[in-house]
Amino acid sequence: MADADAPEPAYQADALIAEDIDAYLALHQNKELLRFLTCGSVDDGKSTLIGRLLYDSKMIFEDQLIALEADSKRVGTQGQAIDFALLVDGLAAEREQGITIDVAYRFFATEKRKFIVADTPGHEQYTRNMVTGASTADLAVILVDARKGVLVQTRRHSYLAHLLGIRHFVLAVNKMDLVDYEQAVFEQIAASYRAFADTIGIEEVTAIPISGFKGDNITQAPSANTPWYDGPSLIHHLETVELESAAAQARPFRMPVQWVNRPNLDFRGFAGLVAEGTAKPGDAVRVVPSGKTSTIKSIVTLDGQLDEAVAGQSVTLTLADEIDCSRGDVIAAADAPPEASDQFEATLVWMSDEKLIPGRAYWLKLATQTVGATVHEPKYEIDVNSLEHLASKTLGLNAIGVAEITTDRPIVFEAYDKSRQLGGFILIDKLTNGTVGAGMIHFSLRRAQNVHWQALEITREQHAALKNQKPAVLWFTGLSGSGKSTIANLVEKKLHRMNRHTFLLDGDNVRHALNKDLGFTEADRIENIRRVGEVARLMADAGLIVITAFISPFRAEREMVRHMLPEGEFVEIHIDTPLALAEARDVKGLYKKARAGELKNFTGIDSPYEEPERPEIRIDTTAVTPDEAADLIVDKLIR
Repeated sequence: MADADAPEPAYQADALIAEDIDAYLALHQNKELLRFLTCGSVDDGKSTLIGRLLYDSKMIFEDQLIALEADSKRVGTQGQAIDFALLVDGLAAEREQGITIDVAYRFFATEKRKFIVADTPGHEQYTRNMVTGASTADLAVILVDARKGVLVQTRRHSYLAHLLGIRHFVLAVNKMDLVDYEQAVFEQIAASYRAFADTIGIEEVTAIPISGFKGDNITQAPSANTPWYDGPSLIHHLETVELESAAAQARPFRMPVQWVNRPNLDFRGFAGLVAEGTAKPGDAVRVVPSGKTSTIKSIVTLDGQLDEAVAGQSVTLTLADEIDCSRGDVIAAADAPPEASDQFEATLVWMSDEKLIPGRAYWLKLATQTVGATVHEPKYEIDVNSLEHLASKTLGLNAIGVAEITTDRPIVFEAYDKSRQLGGFILIDKLTNGTVGAGMIHFSLRRAQNVHWQALEITREQHAALKNQKPAVLWFTGLSGSGKSTIANLVEKKLHRMNRHTFLLDGDNVRHALNKDLGFTEADRIENIRRVGEVARLMADAGLIVITAFISPFRAEREMVRHMLPEGEFVEIHIDTPLALAEARDVKGLYKKARAGELKNFTGIDSPYEEPERPEIRIDTTAVTPDEAADLIVDKLIR
């Protein structure tokens, strides 16, 4: 128990503020920071607990504090109760208005630490929001209503928090006042939770009986109502638990390069946030993925040079040697570098209303690296409630699954259970720039380590020079029956007469051989275009003018092929024909079958066609003949 004559910490802080505000600000600024989240089922008391933490810490935001002090003076001895009630009512009102359907972050501090608490929603449909809050947290406070015990959502949130790398768990058995502070109730819930925690690999659980409303065991323990409890108060545990930042400093040095700083010719530095470990001038480092080595010459900040850089600091490193290093590379300890690979297995949490489409190209962002990536069909989906592995061909909103991922070039990474900074990534839709998924890397695939790009001596420029032409991929897209194949064939004949070296890839012809194993589902259409894109790229490397005629209904896949080629070599040609006209032609009788329900996933009928937004060439087939269209295309190509 504290000395009754000793001044309360809040008044000690008040005294320091009055005497030396600069000293107080410096003291507050240098406190350690703990990030944690609160989660649990609906009505388990998260708002009440957070209100209690904010109120008891005496670090409420200034406008709240002024209002509460005014109320305290007005109501006299009942002021303290009204202050807390006002705060909790405000938090509850936020929830009623849907404000905390997203993650709400609260800030408070004690004399020992500063805290950021992520208040996450309890509803299952907002799993993605809970994942957002857990991704940066060091500790999870799992709330359980003492009257209800461990529920499905308790297990769900615990599994997700553990999956996202949180090592410290607090089981806060709340509303003990509503079960008369029965020790047996608390112990039964704690035993049940620990048994579950063991099954999913959670090693550190601290169970605390609390009452958010009454304040039991929040700031002091044991409370008068729980003399049988001999553990820490919630605040004491939050103040003393090991920080993730301390553990990160003990790991090998890693600094993802954010940008290259070169204000003048005499200075070349590599700036970034130190993700893990420590480094000093003279330390040997390795740039990954290139593998080039050097030593640290100096560590520079805006405040001058440092003798040491530690995890969590933003610094600029200068190296003793002029080596190639750019944004996305990782400067690491020379004797313990991270891996680099373009294929790996990962757990994915899908965060978009639009389902995952295997084979579609997304942007993958990990640390300072951004690369193109495709996700293979999931190996399985995880039922978080039962922990069963379920067969699945895709992932929907809030689904969690395990899949293999391929990137368009090697990325530097580590397994997520070793490094959250280099093991966690997000997936971004290339067209909308919206985040669609978050992932945790398990390991690189062995086949990625066994396959290496073979350096060839004859370049694509030499192939093209021999043919006296500039390579290009003329990508014809449009509805079935729009005239793509007819116009593409005429274009090739005209180029052939001009002694140009060409090759025509037609959609129907390719499906007779290379892609005969693919159907017409959305996933199969994407894989069809991916394969054709790779073939077209190889032919362009050989110096050819490649002509393709494919419906290719999705913008994302056409953009994927565009990014396979050097800038300017992909020429998108939209053969723009109204659906009614294409259906009226119906040369192959396909529209008639589709309307009769005999053909599923037919573009324009029951599968969408996404028109090009900015094609290099647009041909209006209602205004020109096929021969005139071919002349227009060849003329633009030659010019």
